[in-house]
Amino acid sequence: MEILDEPHVAERAEIPYLGIRCVTPFRGMLSQRDKLLAELSGWLSRNDGAQAGPLFLRLHVIDMNGPMDLEVGAITEKPMNGDERVRPGLLPAGRYATMTYRDHARRANRHLIDWAAANGHAFDRRDDPAGDLFVCRYEAYRTDPRTEPRKTKWAVELNILLATPEA
Repeated sequence: MEILDEPHVAERAEIPYLGIRCVTPFRGMLSQRDKLLAELSGWLSRNDGAQAGPLFLRLHVIDMNGPMDLEVGAITEKPMNGDERVRPGLLPAGRYATMTYRDHARRANRHLIDWAAANGHAFDRRDDPAGDLFVCRYEAYRTDPRTEPRKTKWAVELNILLATPEA
C-alpha cells in the first residue's frame, strides 16, 4: 500500500450524487462494483454527462462473511433526478476520517480504522442484523477507472463519517 495523503479529519459539506445500489456477496463484490461502474458511466454519458466529481463506492452495510450492501455513485453539481435504476442520493455533511492511498484497499481500510481508534475518533455506525451499518463510508476514485484500467494504479480517497461528539 502506498499512502498518498495521511489519515486526518476533514469537514465536508453535503454532496449530491447519482448512484446504483445493490446487495452482493463479499466474494465477488469488486467485480460487481466494476459492472455497476460501467453501467453508471454509460447512463451518465447518455444523460448529458451529469457527473461533476469522482466516481465512488459507498458501503452501506458490511458483512465480510455474507452480503454487502453497496452503491456505486458519481458526484453531481446539484441534486438531480435519476430513474428506476439510477437514483439520487446525498453524502451527508460532517467530519470524516479520511486518507488517500494506492493499492491494497483492505490494508488501507485497516490503517484508517486503526488511526481513528488511536486518535479517539468513533465512526458513525451501528450494529445491524445484516452487519456493520455505516451512516456514510465511501471510497472516491481520484483516478478515473474509465481511463486507467489497472486498479493497482488508482488513487483512492477513503472516507468514513465520524460520530458527532456528545455534549
